[in-house]
Amino acid sequence: MARTKKSKAVPVVAVLTLLIIAAAVVCFLIEPLVIEPQREAIRKANEAAKAEVENRNKEAEAKYASAIAELESQASIPTNPSWPGHKNEGVDILDLTGIPLENQSAVTMSRAELMTAGMLLINEWHSRPEDFDETGVVSVGKFYTGDQKIQVKDNNVTLFPNAIAALREALDGAKADGLEHYLVEEGYRTYDQQNTYFQNRVTKLSNRYTGDALIAAAKKEVNYPGTSEYNSGLAFELRLYEKNNPDISTPKYSTTDQGKWMNENCWKYGIVFRFPQNGWPLQTSTDKSFKTGVSKHLNLYRFVGKGNAAVMHYKDFTMEEYIEYLEEHPHIALFEDGVLKYEIYRQYIGEAGYADVQLTRNARNYSSSLDNMGAVITVFEY
Repeated sequence: MARTKKSKAVPVVAVLTLLIIAAAVVCFLIEPLVIEPQREAIRKANEAAKAEVENRNKEAEAKYASAIAELESQASIPTNPSWPGHKNEGVDILDLTGIPLENQSAVTMSRAELMTAGMLLINEWHSRPEDFDETGVVSVGKFYTGDQKIQVKDNNVTLFPNAIAALREALDGAKADGLEHYLVEEGYRTYDQQNTYFQNRVTKLSNRYTGDALIAAAKKEVNYPGTSEYNSGLAFELRLYEKNNPDISTPKYSTTDQGKWMNENCWKYGIVFRFPQNGWPLQTSTDKSFKTGVSKHLNLYRFVGKGNAAVMHYKDFTMEEYIEYLEEHPHIALFEDGVLKYEIYRQYIGEAGYADVQLTRNARNYSSSLDNMGAVITVFEY
């Protein structure tokens, strides 16, 4: 009788079964042992970074409040001295520090309306206030109709109406010079949207960095939630686009006639190029990344209002530099060819929900904006 040969399949099946069980155990344990500790480390690092920024802000506000109190006590004189003389040709910016507003009045305004008027500083060191109200943002693509309609990536691109109106005016100026095809690539980002961008960057870099080094590396490419200019509702990114026309859509925006025009003229409409660097976007641009905290090339613009934009243009200031200038010179006036165009007054108000904003009855119009440094910047138009 022939002997039956024993099969070797049974041990192989057993080994495969053990391997599958082992793999399942590893997958089950990797979440609590590896991924969760990494998430906890990132969360703690984020909280520590946010606390550090808030502490620096509080220290700066306290120092500033003390300095303003001293200046206001020195400036409390019963009558207004005469303004200094001004040039009759070209641009002249007068320092009126210590000189009160003439023919004064006041108006009570809320933080909510002051916060979205143009000068709210948002950067790495000054996060968006927690009481920021985003309910006023609207679709850029739906705000105007007909030939005034603004071209957008999609109708989810939103901004505050004052920024849209300024952009529309700038686009009309460009069109008058024969330049069109601007498209708003991106506008407002919610806190959650910014957080998603940031966490995605953290995840992508987590195989190269850990802890504080991971957060620092991520911040170089994506702003921490609440510290991005996109969180203001007043900033927008532009590019060019025309359907089925690669000659319009393909070139680098800053090298096009449209890009050059906007970068040279946007200040006339109350808009500034937010992150200038050496030779970019214009050959005459100087590097300001040490002030803005942003070194990436972004075609990002920010609505600040015409008077503020004019001073920033003539002084070659970023928003950070402009507010620092107003801290030292809280009352200034801008003349063009001997004609008074703007008077600008910075008034400390602290963190109150409402403030009595000081005005002058001499101006034909005014706009007041919170600067996120405890003060209101009021621009008077003449």
